[in-house]
Amino acid sequence: MKTQPSQANRRSERFLKRSAILLISGFVLAYTSSVQGETSLSTDLFIEPQGLQDNIDFWTRIYSAVDSDAGLVHDLKDLGRVYEEVIFPERATARERERLSESRKSHYKKLLIKLARNKAKGASSEEKRILALFPSDVSSADLHRAAQNLRFQTGQSDRFRAGLIRSGAYASHVRETLEQMQLPPELAVIPHVESSYTPHAYSRIGAAGLWQFTRSTGRRFMRVDHVVDERLDPYISTTAAARLLEQNYRVTGSWPLAITAYNHGASGMRRAARKLGTQDIAVITHQYKSRTFGFASRNFYSEFLAALRIAKDPEAYFGPLEKEQSIELDYYELPFYTTPKALAEGLQVEIATIRTHNPALLEPVWAGQKRIPRGFKFKLPKSELSQPLKGFVTSLPSKSRFAYQTPDTYHRVQRGETLSHIAARYGVQIRELQSINNLRSRHHVRAGQKLRLPTDADRSELITLAADGRYTIQSGDTLEKIARRFGASENQIMAANSISNRHRIQAGQVLRIPSRPETQSVASSSKKKPKSSQKSNTETPKENPAAQDIPPPSVQVGVMALDESKDVNSDRTLLADPSDYSVSKDGTIEVQTGETLGHYADWLDLRASRLRALNGMSYGAPLTVHRHLRMDFSSVSRADFERKRLEFHEDIQEAFFAEWEITGTETHRLRKGDSLWVLSHRKFRVPLWLIQQYNPDLDLSSPSAGSSVSVPVVRRKNLDRNA
Repeated sequence: MKTQPSQANRRSERFLKRSAILLISGFVLAYTSSVQGETSLSTDLFIEPQGLQDNIDFWTRIYSAVDSDAGLVHDLKDLGRVYEEVIFPERATARERERLSESRKSHYKKLLIKLARNKAKGASSEEKRILALFPSDVSSADLHRAAQNLRFQTGQSDRFRAGLIRSGAYASHVRETLEQMQLPPELAVIPHVESSYTPHAYSRIGAAGLWQFTRSTGRRFMRVDHVVDERLDPYISTTAAARLLEQNYRVTGSWPLAITAYNHGASGMRRAARKLGTQDIAVITHQYKSRTFGFASRNFYSEFLAALRIAKDPEAYFGPLEKEQSIELDYYELPFYTTPKALAEGLQVEIATIRTHNPALLEPVWAGQKRIPRGFKFKLPKSELSQPLKGFVTSLPSKSRFAYQTPDTYHRVQRGETLSHIAARYGVQIRELQSINNLRSRHHVRAGQKLRLPTDADRSELITLAADGRYTIQSGDTLEKIARRFGASENQIMAANSISNRHRIQAGQVLRIPSRPETQSVASSSKKKPKSSQKSNTETPKENPAAQDIPPPSVQVGVMALDESKDVNSDRTLLADPSDYSVSKDGTIEVQTGETLGHYADWLDLRASRLRALNGMSYGAPLTVHRHLRMDFSSVSRADFERKRLEFHEDIQEAFFAEWEITGTETHRLRKGDSLWVLSHRKFRVPLWLIQQYNPDLDLSSPSAGSSVSVPVVRRKNLDRNA
């Protein structure tokens, strides 16, 4: 590859730097001291596996020796095989960079195919260099495979160095949080891999903040809505990340698996370990095959170890570094709603200063459309204050204090949002949004679309329930329409009214609409109608207390649709959920909490009796969690079944975490006669499915006396509702 003189100089500098880095890496392998400066990394939990050395060396090079104006052409599966370092021309556009990287990949593909045809005759010096990257007995088939496995990785050393400098501002808080939760201090390097310690970072798939939480996972531990997104607060999100990692370790039993689960999901890592019969991360990295275990997941732990290698002695890689200093902050939980302007005037600081230190407040607050919510943990540097923050805030004049939030009138649909997300965000019903915006389907909203939000006047025009919670069927009504109108599922209404056939309802009939569903919600509009009345599912979801769940009496469960911006088959959809919702190769599934034969029959578009016969089950036989059942995919594909199943569980979890967040865990030792179902609802006040997630191997139907159960502690979020 020809290079300009300036590029040749840059290449020479890179070669010298890379040589030094590789030499240093040999010493750092055995070096177990502390990060110079702030964060102590001193435990021996993360010894580098021999089987991952090539991967770790590759990412060490990417993080410390190759800047973002260059990259490596390498083998997708064997990271020890690097063909070339490509340097981009100065001021090259993204398109020009892509063209150059694709051109170099194409070049090596042609060479590899040529060598595969005849590697012995007349090889050029470049071809000999390529052959030297392979074992001496490399076959033509191996070379053909290598030609299909070419990949380009952009360097990140300049970003990693900047992240090391930024990390100083948060190091003491991260260290203290991990210490308080008795977690390994090495976990502090995860933000280097995820965001380069950038608190305001956003990814393509909508992950945000220092720790790159997805929206659905973030809502388990933080407030994430259109007014406040605590994923962007580096202090709150650090505590949330520690809780997620703690749960990952509890359910996987291994730190390498727990860390990889941060990217791939706890269910995916449990499935990988079970399939290969080992927790050895090197074996899993090289041998586990799954539709969703792609390059990022496969390399996440190697990236973590490379970041850890550098973090143990950053100056050996980058020379002297002056890290940012942490800022001593004062906190005060606001007892009323107020505005940034009122606080700026009262505290005599710039609004920009308030915005800098309260990054969780979103644009509607700064644009004046929403007030800073009551209960928000407001913070400012102590250096900006002449007295404690509490004194300033409580002395604000009455005109700056508000008892309610500014009502919303419109919402601009963001990429990845669904109507059910928007409804939950504003505390309205899906049917209200559909009605006042003339939407024919809850699934057809687009990014950029402006939706009007319902006012009290709008609500008075909508069909409502009678005072006793009943609805009289009108001419033209179907059970599907009624379920969608009132935010319930068809199965819930059928169960509440002893209806055996969804098609046999009539005008004038009075239905009880369950306001607190007796089983978990599922988006009814996502279901297919039975092909004929003969296929109607007559088995309602109420077969076994151990295989179903009732939310706590104080929880109002809504209906949430799957985020359409996500890959529904991805483990990142329900990242913190260790349950396995996939279909095995043999056509079986593992029963999970809250599921019934009625659900499976509905998702498969067949009769429940067919599933009973297929699995040798008598009518009324209990369906226990973790049992494996054979499914019949004659009417619905496996992918569609998995999608519907995932929708069902995401609906339940999204609805719960729209109002509740996890603040910690407690341990309960079971006594003789204890029922987890009763303890879940009367003592712990958390749904059974959430307890199952924290104890994925526990037999909920007959737990042993003396067993220890880890129980998540939850609290209701301080959410705003329109006044």
